[in-house]
Amino acid sequence: MQAQTPVIFCAWVQLFSVRYEVHLFAPMHRDFIKWYSPSLGRDMELLAFGHAGFPIVVFPTSGGRFFEYEDRGMVGALAPKIDRGELQMICVDSVDQESWYNRNAHPADRLHRQNAFDAYIALEVAPFVRNRTSWDRMGTTGCSFGGYHAINFGLRHSDLVTYAVSMSGAFDIPKRFLDGHYNSDAYFHSPLDYLPSLGDSAVLERLRHNYYVLAVGNGDALFDQNVKLAHVLGTKQVPHVLDVWEGFGHDWPWWQRMAQKFFGK
Repeated sequence: MQAQTPVIFCAWVQLFSVRYEVHLFAPMHRDFIKWYSPSLGRDMELLAFGHAGFPIVVFPTSGGRFFEYEDRGMVGALAPKIDRGELQMICVDSVDQESWYNRNAHPADRLHRQNAFDAYIALEVAPFVRNRTSWDRMGTTGCSFGGYHAINFGLRHSDLVTYAVSMSGAFDIPKRFLDGHYNSDAYFHSPLDYLPSLGDSAVLERLRHNYYVLAVGNGDALFDQNVKLAHVLGTKQVPHVLDVWEGFGHDWPWWQRMAQKFFGK
């Protein structure tokens, strides 16, 4: 007997005047990818979810890895939209332990590592996303420290990122992690510093064609930083929303609901 080819089907069952719908779907498209990064001088790994739809690059939290978004239920929270071919998630790895959190390195060297990570995303991940998805531009997102990366990279590369969503992000990272050291690299990785003085009309015009989301709980210690950044975006006439959640908001159950609000509809 020949083996039958699996099919995707929908069966309707009528029972006691109640209609039941049963869906059997093929597994979500999931790829593990690794390559040697010339920007960082080492192998970098990522997970890519979905077969079609707008691509979102996901930055992990400070202690997280490229598989964190899946392990913490974030991919599952967005599964319906991913399965419908409306969304793709590209979950990259972090080098925060080699940069911002590397207390054994001089602050200038930490910033140099952050610059290398920025180059890795702009010069390696972004072309990968274009080749994989055929989209010229992409979105970014992240939770906590990942939210900082999503917004910072999105603002610095407004030609690449059209939609950036931060969930409980922090935006004064250089002041917190560089032991008082401050130079031009620190300045250009601090949105609360470089954005207020941004006067380049061409850059501002690009930013004004993009959209930025700052989702945060009103009980989060980072709430004030989000309010300050929203104010600066407003003064620059950059489209954005400060989405305030009642309560702490800085944990995975909150972030799952935030992701569903801004990606899952």
